[in-house]
Amino acid sequence: VMDPFDGSTPSDTLKRVATLLGCSPTSAGVAAYLDKHDKLSHLREQFLVPKISDLPPSDLSLVDGEQECIYLVGNSLGLQPKMARKYLEEELEKWAKTGVHGHTEGSRPWAWAENNIEELMANVVGAKPEEVALMNGLTVNLHLLMLSFYRPTAARHKILLESKAFPSDHYAVESQIRLRGFDPEKSMLLLQPRLGEETLRTADILRVIEQEGDSIAMVMLSGVQYYTGQLFDMAAITEAGQRKYLNSGAGGLAGAFIHEKHKDTIKPALLGWWGHDLKTRFKMNNGKRDTQLHPTAFCRHCCEFKVVICCHLVVSLGITSALF
Repeated sequence: VMDPFDGSTPSDTLKRVATLLGCSPTSAGVAAYLDKHDKLSHLREQFLVPKISDLPPSDLSLVDGEQECIYLVGNSLGLQPKMARKYLEEELEKWAKTGVHGHTEGSRPWAWAENNIEELMANVVGAKPEEVALMNGLTVNLHLLMLSFYRPTAARHKILLESKAFPSDHYAVESQIRLRGFDPEKSMLLLQPRLGEETLRTADILRVIEQEGDSIAMVMLSGVQYYTGQLFDMAAITEAGQRKYLNSGAGGLAGAFIHEKHKDTIKPALLGWWGHDLKTRFKMNNGKRDTQLHPTAFCRHCCEFKVVICCHLVVSLGITSALF
C-alpha cells in the first residue's frame, strides 16, 4: 500500500488519506488517522494544551469544556512546555538567593547563558553554532541585519518580499528603505499569488528574481509564511536571499543567522557591549585595543541576554534537539 505521506503536500495528504478511508477530506476520521500515524505525537505530552473551558470565546453549551482545545495558532504563540515553569522558578530562586552572583554561578550562569542554547538552535536551522545569534526581538534583528547587509545604490535598491508579509517585517523594510533615501513605492517588490490562488509558486518567485536581476539588493522571505502556512522552497530561493522565522510569540527571543563567509567582510552596523568577546567584555575598557568583538555572529548582540524570557526557549530547544 502506498504511504499516503510520501512526497505529499498537505493538501495531497488529506486527499490520499480520505481516499484510503473512503470519506471526505474534512472528516474527523482523517484527523484521527493523521494523529494515529504522527511519528511526533509523543511530544504533545511535553506541552500544556489549554482546556476549552479556559478560553474566552468558548460556548460551553456546544462543547465539552474539560476537553483540550485544538491549537492552531502556533504562528502567534507556541504552547508552553511543561518544564518552562521549573526553569523559570530556578532562575528566580537563584536571583533571590545569590543576587549578582547569578551572572557566574549555577547551572545556567547568566553571563554566558546563550552559549547553552545557540548550538541547539544551530541544529534546528542547519547552521554552524558560530553562524547563529539569539538576541532581541525579530524586528530589531531585521533592522540590525539590514543596516549591515542592505546597501542600496541608484541602480540596485529593491527589496523583494511577500505582499502579505508579517506587518512588522513590512514596516521594517519600509523604514530601512526611507532611511537610505529611497521611496518604498519604487523599492519594495511585493510578491502576490496568482489570481484565485492563496500561495506563491516557487517558479513565480524565481522568475521575478531573474527579471529584476541586479536591481534587487535583498530578498527577504520567511521560511514559513505566517498567514498561509506555506513552506517556501528555500533550497531554490536562497541562491538569491536568506531566511528567517521560527515559532515564537510576542516578546519571545529572536534568532539571527549570518553565513560564516561574511565574518570578516560585513561587520555590525550598531554595537553594544554584549557583542564583545567574553574574555574582554567585562574589562569595561570602552574601545581599548584589548577589547575585541566576538569573532562569530554573536558580535551582533547589543545588550545583555534576557535569561528569564529565554527559559521556555531552553526547554523547547531541548525537546527539539532530541529529534536530530
